[in-house]
Amino acid sequence: MISLRRTALLWMTLLLTLVGTSAALIAYRLADDQASEFLDNELRQIAMSAGEDSLKHLMPAPVGKDLDDKFAVTIWDSTGRIIRQTMPNVRFPRQLPLGFVDLSAAGLQWRVYTASNGERTVQVAQLDTEREELARNTAIGVAAPILIVIPLSWLVVGWAMSRMLGRLDTLAEELAKRSASADEAISLDGIPAEVVPLVKGMNNLIARLRAAFAQQKQFLSDAAHELRTPLAAIQIQADGLASGTPDTDGERGAAITEGVRRASSLVNQLLRLARLDEAAPRHGHEAVELAPLLLECVEDHFLIANRKGVDIGMIEQQPATCRGAATELRVLLENLIDNAVRYTPPGGTVDVSLRHEGKSAVIEITDSGIGIPPGAEKRIFDRFFRAAPADIEGTGLGLAIARRIAERNGISIAIGNRTDGRRGVRARIELPTETPTPIVQSKPQ
Repeated sequence: MISLRRTALLWMTLLLTLVGTSAALIAYRLADDQASEFLDNELRQIAMSAGEDSLKHLMPAPVGKDLDDKFAVTIWDSTGRIIRQTMPNVRFPRQLPLGFVDLSAAGLQWRVYTASNGERTVQVAQLDTEREELARNTAIGVAAPILIVIPLSWLVVGWAMSRMLGRLDTLAEELAKRSASADEAISLDGIPAEVVPLVKGMNNLIARLRAAFAQQKQFLSDAAHELRTPLAAIQIQADGLASGTPDTDGERGAAITEGVRRASSLVNQLLRLARLDEAAPRHGHEAVELAPLLLECVEDHFLIANRKGVDIGMIEQQPATCRGAATELRVLLENLIDNAVRYTPPGGTVDVSLRHEGKSAVIEITDSGIGIPPGAEKRIFDRFFRAAPADIEGTGLGLAIARRIAERNGISIAIGNRTDGRRGVRARIELPTETPTPIVQSKPQ
């Protein structure tokens, strides 16, 4: 498992080490150069001010004492005679180039500065070891604080990060204590700004779950209510059958059969809707020939429509192929056609058409039924909603199933009253098409 704390501290350690070390090295180098330049200027100043009076404080080094931490100053006159020499055992050639040179004398390395005004020649020398020590001490004095800041900065950053991530631990504890039925939003108080989008996303998820739970609760309540009616009718008829006469047994048995059929139909619709609540079609998408499928659905309803006196048929049929779950598309079309036949009175018509519009195939199912009451069009896809009169049988789930299938298969569906001035309802679905496949057109008679 990835730890944000360890990852952040690791990267922060690498960054602090890199930046701090680089800064220390740069500071060390600059301080070393500045110290060397300062010591060179010191040699130059001694040479410029050297004279008999000004050199009285520069005495020869005592016998047995090291030459460290001393300047070797030698002054010649114009004849080459040494006027003053602070360290007789350290000798350099008089004819050295003017300016700075590095020489070896008395087994040691020296930095020598030579100056001359024509009358006098002055040489001032200093041990390289002394110069290096002074420069090194100066550079270390500059770089050391930077190196000390690195671990201190790491400690401060680690402490601050622990405090910040500690708020996430508090949030985790709060979530762990929440009950399964808790549906209130998580408070954003004290949450770091970087974590607020995550918490908002969790709150949106909680809101969606709350809505889903409420919908499922309402669904179960509506299902229980819908099942109560046929089950109660079965119970009444069963009680009458137990205490009735042979003359009424046939009627009561038929009533029981009808009640069982209604209850079975409702249960099947409920199970179908529950399966459709999955995120994606169970069997995946496939190429579906729409014309044969639509024709089969119309033929399946021909006998029912004929018994009711409703004229059903296909008025337009163009070859079209789409991608989707064939079983679900069949259920969608059957529900829409069944709905049209169910709400169309005897003598009415149900016209089905399939045609191309651009890159889409459009299926329209138009009936001459009772239409949708005003204000009910927004609710026709709600589960268990029925805008029809009570004497028309139905479960109130057909259109809800149709919309769910449309959503799962990327199909556009719309249902509304006819706009051609006639009474009735028109259902329209649009499906993205592939290359059409020719089929034989036919119409049930």
